[in-house]
Amino acid sequence: MSGGSVAASFAVADYVVFALMLVVSAAVGFYYAWTDRSQRSSGDFLTGGRRLTALPVSLSLTASFMSAITVLSNPAEVYRYGANIAFYALAYALTMLVTSEVFLPVFYKLAITSTYEYLELRFNRATRLLGTLLFIVQTILYTGIVIYAPALALNQVTGMDLWGAVISTGIVCTFYCTMGGLKAVVWTDVIQLGVMLAGFLVVIVRSVVLQGGVLNIISDSHQGGRLNFQDFDPNPLRRNTFWTLSIGGTFIWISVYGINQAQVQRYISCKSVTQARLSLYINLLGLWSVLLSSVFAGMCLYSVYKRCDPWTTGLISAPDQLMPYLVMDILGDYPGLPGLFVAAAYSGSLSTVSSSINALAAVTIEDLIKPHTNLSEKQLSWLSKGMSLLFGVLCIGMAGLASLMGGILQATISIFGVIGGPLLGLFTLGILCPFANSKGALSGLVSGLALSLWVGIGAQIYPPSAEMSRPLPLNTEGCNFTLTNNLSLASFPEQLNFSTTPIHTSHRPLLADWYSLSYLYFSPVGTITAIFVGLIVSILTGGHKLQVEPKLMLLKEDTTFYHLIKLFEGGVKKRSGKLNLKNQEKKSGNTNPAFVDFELDLTKISSRE
Repeated sequence: MSGGSVAASFAVADYVVFALMLVVSAAVGFYYAWTDRSQRSSGDFLTGGRRLTALPVSLSLTASFMSAITVLSNPAEVYRYGANIAFYALAYALTMLVTSEVFLPVFYKLAITSTYEYLELRFNRATRLLGTLLFIVQTILYTGIVIYAPALALNQVTGMDLWGAVISTGIVCTFYCTMGGLKAVVWTDVIQLGVMLAGFLVVIVRSVVLQGGVLNIISDSHQGGRLNFQDFDPNPLRRNTFWTLSIGGTFIWISVYGINQAQVQRYISCKSVTQARLSLYINLLGLWSVLLSSVFAGMCLYSVYKRCDPWTTGLISAPDQLMPYLVMDILGDYPGLPGLFVAAAYSGSLSTVSSSINALAAVTIEDLIKPHTNLSEKQLSWLSKGMSLLFGVLCIGMAGLASLMGGILQATISIFGVIGGPLLGLFTLGILCPFANSKGALSGLVSGLALSLWVGIGAQIYPPSAEMSRPLPLNTEGCNFTLTNNLSLASFPEQLNFSTTPIHTSHRPLLADWYSLSYLYFSPVGTITAIFVGLIVSILTGGHKLQVEPKLMLLKEDTTFYHLIKLFEGGVKKRSGKLNLKNQEKKSGNTNPAFVDFELDLTKISSRE
């Protein structure tokens, strides 16, 4: 690994910048623990007393799932597979629309602390418990990856101590979650989002200066085939195409924003529904800016290394190390700036981990402890702090397990897809289908989970072939240092080999094509199965007789769309009295839908009037 150009390691200034970020985060937790020491209830601790406004909440929504994985993996993804992950922008927009119109109104009017409480109100206790357990498993797995991923990538490039980093991240996080509750989490997220964008900016500005302007970077990316925005191939087995990213991405992100406790807990803590909706839309701008920065950073990465790819030449051992490698390479002479980038990657982690810990505490208290004990508010408040502590420790433990897992971005999206998909199906059944009953809900959830687990695990065993994932060519002709293994890489068969050796064609099982489904489609598979099975079982077990409380369903009055139409109708009515007949027809409400010819109805009605 004694590589050519990058010998730089962390300077004192870098450690100072990094430590500063940790200290500020801890200080925020301390501050809120001190100012809110009079509030004793666990509700205040877990939902910020429902007095937060749209801006900090929206920034926090953005920060919590834009983790280090975004900072390190998105640019590497662009470098290897091209910039079409920018199509996520569309998925984000659709997600915010669906969340604010379908899920937010129902959760907000019920004023619940845990989203899984809804499952018991709508179905039964068993559904709630299963949902809660799945959420806890998903979140702990995810959080482990989030703590471990940046630590590994940064350790191998900057020589920062691996477990030191993992454990310090974990401890600081656990500290301010345990001390300050949701308010601390939200405000530290705001700071951390700032640090993340600053980290991207430093890298982008320096690369642009080095490469002689933004246009050069764009033309390099274009020549390298990285601007693959024309990929409208509908084949579901292809890894990244317009369809997989926008449709698969939408399902994944709705399962994060619509029903994931960590996110719902935040926008429910807003003052009003309007503030909550606003926070979602401001957060969309945040998501877009982070996505844009990470995609452009990926283009800078390609532009700098277009002639000499550090991954093929063995200077780094995993694509996730590309960004830290670039940082040490081009910013190594500026003490403090590599530290800023590392702080950015870690802020991403901290913000995600802290949200997860707070959400896990909320769910455990609300779903597993409160129903079975009668503790006072003060005891519950202490207990939720204890829970934060416990989950913090658990997640650090998970980081140890994550060290055994493969490609990071894919692993996380797969976890979200496999578990989040079926859960999304379950909530959709509850909110949109009045005749879904608990038998249908449980069987839908279980079958959706079984199916998506089957694909997910199959895909780990039989990874998709290269013609489906289509990594773009990398180049090593311009490398001006001798490689230790004395192979001339100019002819460069290596890079092609390692990605295109599928398990020999004869051994690929018949189902291999099903397994090489794009990892973005794991979520829709689970969701659609859960809804479909749930509906069929509900209908067969007499779901149509079910009487559901209206507040548990999405009513048309809940949607902005309804109010817009009302406004529009009001405006039209003022302008012309001609539409009165139609309005009366609506009020009398006994039009036969089979009649296509409305004139009959109108005459009937007007004669009756």
